[in-house]
Formats: sequence, C-alpha cells, structure tokens
Amino acid sequence: MDAVLHDLALHWPVYAAMPFIAALIGYVTKRVAIEMMFRPLDFIGIPPLLGWQGVVPKHGGRMAAVATELLTANLLDLREVFARVDPVIITSELEQPLLRAVDHIAREVLAEHHPRLWEVMPTLAQEMLIKQVQASAPRLVREFLDDVRENLDEVLDVQHMTVQRLTRDKALLVRLIRETSRPEMAFIARMGVYFGFGLGLIQTIVWAFTREPWILPAFGGVIGLCTDWLAIKLIFVPREPVRLGRVIFQGKFQRRRAEVARQYGELIANEVLTVQNLLDAVLRGPRADRLAALVENVVSEAVDKQVPLSFAVGSTRLREIKHAAARKALEQLPDTARYAEGYLTEAMDVAKMIEQRMLALTPLEFEGLLRPAFRQDEWKLIAVGGVIGFVVGELQVLLMLG
Repeated sequence: MDAVLHDLALHWPVYAAMPFIAALIGYVTKRVAIEMMFRPLDFIGIPPLLGWQGVVPKHGGRMAAVATELLTANLLDLREVFARVDPVIITSELEQPLLRAVDHIAREVLAEHHPRLWEVMPTLAQEMLIKQVQASAPRLVREFLDDVRENLDEVLDVQHMTVQRLTRDKALLVRLIRETSRPEMAFIARMGVYFGFGLGLIQTIVWAFTREPWILPAFGGVIGLCTDWLAIKLIFVPREPVRLGRVIFQGKFQRRRAEVARQYGELIANEVLTVQNLLDAVLRGPRADRLAALVENVVSEAVDKQVPLSFAVGSTRLREIKHAAARKALEQLPDTARYAEGYLTEAMDVAKMIEQRMLALTPLEFEGLLRPAFRQDEWKLIAVGGVIGFVVGELQVLLMLG
C-alpha cells in the first residue's frame, strides 16, 4: 500500500488525467461511430474490404424500403390526401393558365393536323371554336380529378416513387435520418464522456495496484466497446416509461416522439412527397401509361362535343387530333399544375397526416423509424470504438512508463 501511495504522490498528474483521458476516449469513439454511420456517401478505399462507406448510404436501398414500408403501411393514406383537394378551388386556381393552355393546344393541334381547315376558317369561327373548348375546361378538370381519385392505385405507385427518390439521393436519405435523430447522436456522444469517466476511475485504481502494461489498453478497448453499445441501447430502451422512485426511465428516442413526428412529417412533405415529385411520379412512373389513358379519354370526350369539328374532319383525322391533343395536354400538365402547387400543398397537408399517425404508432413501430440505421453494421461501429480505445490505451502506457 505504501508503494501505491508513493507512486500516486510521484505521478499524481498522470493519475488525475486518467479518468479524463478515458472520458475523451468515450467521446471520440462515439463521434467517430456517428460520422461512420453517415459518411462518406460513396465508398472510399480499395473495394471490397479495404475502405469504408457510411452505413446509411451503403444500405440506402434497404433502409429506403423499410422507411417506405412504414410510410405507406402506417403513416399515409393517399386516398385521404387526395380527397382533401377541392375540385372547385383547384379549378379556380388553374383558371387562367388552363385557358391559356387550352388556347395554345387547340390552335397548335388544328394547325398541325388540319391546316387547310384552320386556314380557311374565319377568325371569328376560330375564336368561337377555341371558346367552346375553353368553356368545357373546368368540367374536364373536375372529371379528370374524379378519374384520378377513383384509379389512384393504378395511376400512382408511391412506394416505387419513394424508394427511388431516397435511393437515388443518398444525401437526402442521410439528412432524413440525421435530422430526426440529431439529439440522439448528441446523447450518444455525451454518454461516451460520462461512461468513459466512470470506467476511467476504475481503470486508475486498477493501474495503481497492478502497474500492468496491459491494463490501460484493455480498459481503453472496454471503454470504447461498452460505451458505444450502451449508448446505442439507451436511445431505444426501455420503450415504455419505467419509474424507479421519482425518476422515470425511457429510451430518449421514445421520449421525443412528438418532436420526431413533427420533424419527420415536415421532411417527408417538403423533400419526398412534394406536389412536384408526386406529379413527376404520375407522369413518368411505372404507371404513367394509365394516366395517359385517362387524359386521352377526357380529351376525346371534349373533342367529340365540338360538333363543327366532328363534321369537318374524317374519323381518321379526328382520332389523330384527339391523340395529339391528349399528348400536348400531358406535356402542358406540369407547367399548368404549378400554379396550383401552393393550394395543393396546403390542402393535402401531408406533414400533418404523418405527424398525427406517427403519434399513434406502438413503441415498437415507432422504434422501427430509426432502428434500422443502427442495426446495419452496428457491430462494426462498436468494434471501431474498441480499437480506438485500445490504441489510446497503448499511448497511455507509453506515457506512464516513459
């Protein structure tokens, strides 16, 4: 005992520094583990083994599929979303751009497919024909919206759209997970400091009595391994609140349910299920041909009701006009629809729906929102923490024995 006290008196600054070095090990290993989850976006090194790619971007396809499954199965009802769109209001929002689009399409199609008829028609007759078509435009919009609602599953594959969007944009997937889990990441780093300091006190006592060179690297490795593992566990468990006296314990992610639900809903609404992305998926997705058929059907009925036109052209030419008008209507749809983007975003209110439904999830379902990001290659992150801790422990030995 006298030898221990003598050594403590002789090397007290080093002994005093040990718990703080251990706390630093705990913090550094956590920060490294966190960054390794998200960075780099692309593999850096010599494939397939020598190098690293962030866990989230590496498993982006699977994580996107998991997130989409949760979204479509539990958080989003597209029929309810589209039912919130009022045809009268959207028709009012689109009135002027719609009239311009109809005017442009009608003139262009007739001039292209029946130039002689169009040229010989008096200007007044041309204008009357255009006005007739324009007059039917509001009704056509309402019919089109009704058709889309009734055939929504045939027109829009939201799962395909979401997975493709998240997989193609790795940075978006990383941001989706990182933004909703930022406090949890900070918590992991803080726990590394606290756990590391506590284990460092034990390390100091063991070293004082043994002076064994292997003690410091061994403890460094244990600190790196255990603090990584324990910090990750404390994010998710216990799932339900557990009261011990006056203290209530619950996984940090579970405690933040209301905040996470709001953040997640806003991110999905603003980055994934935007009006522009939905429209793009409808127009260019795997079911785009179904939308084209709906448009052609609506346009065909509108053309058939223009009696002068039906008499003036043959059936073959009339079919060509219908097809050309439908094609140009599809081409004009994105530019026309953007005038109603503000109303559609507000009316559909995707963020609010997701937020409300997330709050109704079971704790296990809610955990599934973030848990896959940690479960993939979790052992590698913990192992890296152990290796870093071991190396720092070796440096401590050199300091102590030097």
